Amino acid sequence: MTSADAYIPQLYGRSKGHSLRVNHQRLMAELLPKVAMPDPEAGPADLAALFPQAEEFELEVGFGGGEHLAFHAARGPKTGFIGAEPFVNGVAKLLALIESDQLTNIRVHHGDARPMIETLPAGAFSRIFVLHPDPWPKKRHYKRRMISPWFFDEAARLLKSGGVLRVASDIPDYVRWTLMHAQRAANFSWTAEQADDWRRRPDDWPQTRYEAKAIREGRPPAYLIFRRN
Repeated sequence: MTSADAYIPQLYGRSKGHSLRVNHQRLMAELLPKVAMPDPEAGPADLAALFPQAEEFELEVGFGGGEHLAFHAARGPKTGFIGAEPFVNGVAKLLALIESDQLTNIRVHHGDARPMIETLPAGAFSRIFVLHPDPWPKKRHYKRRMISPWFFDEAARLLKSGGVLRVASDIPDYVRWTLMHAQRAANFSWTAEQADDWRRRPDDWPQTRYEAKAIREGRPPAYLIFRRN
């Protein structure tokens, strides 16, 4: 068993918060089945069948309230976007954006991202996003963190040559953790050349509600961009 095999993040923590509003309940019942990714147990995902008009593909792991994913989907109609999120309230919020903005290029995986990621085809993705993942601050819970040797291996498999992995966190320890694993990932290079490259959010990187909350509470985020060699 390799170190990556021994370090596969699992789905932990809450999957539901406050009760869903009536409209969100409707979206979960009616819209989610129409835009859901296939069950991972069905085998490899066929991106061409899921996104007939797409010329490229992007993946967001843990999309929160979905505003980042919806932002890019609205501006990239020829890109197929896949979002994974275990938190039902976040899924419902994304579904509301899909409906209100009439987005037809998003597929949603509600649940643990890991088995779905393993069904995706190699070399198919231009960008992968992991924005403000759960930091799991206690040392005994580090194995639950999404950023891991397994994740960097999978990201390297999924991204095209020159593809980009974007990671954001407002937790200094998680930033160090990410950079440590990135340094050990031979297939990736950190693109930062000066401090502003990771202190300032790029123009095409919309602010999420989690980032806004972190800034209000005095936790400036780091914006890490890694390129697939």
